[in-house]
Amino acid sequence: MTPDWFAGFEFQQIQTQGAHAALRVGGRHDGPALVLLHGFPQTHVMWQRVARELAPHFKLVLPDLRGYGDSSHAPGESDHSTYSKRAMAQDVIDGLDALDIDSFFLCGHDRGGRVAHRLALDHPARVRKLCVIDIAPTLDMYARTDMAFARAYYHWFHLIQPAPLPELMIGGNAPAYLHAKLGGWGSAQGGTRLPHIEPQALAEYERCFCRAEAIHSACEDYRASAGIDLDHDRESRERGQRIACDTLVLWGQRGVVQKLFDPLALWQAQCAGTVSGQAMPAGHFIPEELPEATAVALRNFMTSTD
Repeated sequence: MTPDWFAGFEFQQIQTQGAHAALRVGGRHDGPALVLLHGFPQTHVMWQRVARELAPHFKLVLPDLRGYGDSSHAPGESDHSTYSKRAMAQDVIDGLDALDIDSFFLCGHDRGGRVAHRLALDHPARVRKLCVIDIAPTLDMYARTDMAFARAYYHWFHLIQPAPLPELMIGGNAPAYLHAKLGGWGSAQGGTRLPHIEPQALAEYERCFCRAEAIHSACEDYRASAGIDLDHDRESRERGQRIACDTLVLWGQRGVVQKLFDPLALWQAQCAGTVSGQAMPAGHFIPEELPEATAVALRNFMTSTD
């Protein structure tokens, strides 16, 4: 790794209620806390270039979600609750409690956005503002399923098949699968060419994803999203529970969310606060394709007093 890779950040392992969480902490020690949550099939290092830009302004907390990176990879339960977004969100809360961080800004990309959504519902007093990147609410996305969506997001239906079938299929050539995912969903050149990903980050993704236990926990993440997470989301909607804070929505102009959904309208329906957002000139992996623009959007939104 280059000498400035996460320079000034501290790597920690924190015991949570149900697992252990790996995270990096850095930036301005007396600044407002900003938590950045990664997505599939990545780890917290996806934020590295964004973190460089934001470090002078925020105290940054970058966790590996449960089942990813160097956090816990416990086998899934029969109801997949181990990898529910509620359990993942509680890991984040436990980590922040260990760091003595009460209120914070929150941003999640991809699966991290789904964890952030659940966290904002379950712990509304803790989240000052929320940003979700290139997702629509999980319940709405599954409800919209048709041939176009299934073709574009086939992994949503492949990964949820009973173990160990998808695990064995991916494990047959995990690096090829990983590269195909990182190069998909509207990435500039697509396929297995990955110009938007730093070599150090790619090496970390390969180290962390291409292991049997990591492949299994990623599948469990998706199995939970197609089952227990939908139950939790339906319960929240039945109670009239909505995200309390102001929310920023960013999505890629070349991505599936742009093509198949109206993300602003869908998030407005789930938020009691003000919802704003924009399409970015990118595919799905916006923080890595456009790190400076992502950092500017986050800083402007999180620090605005309007």
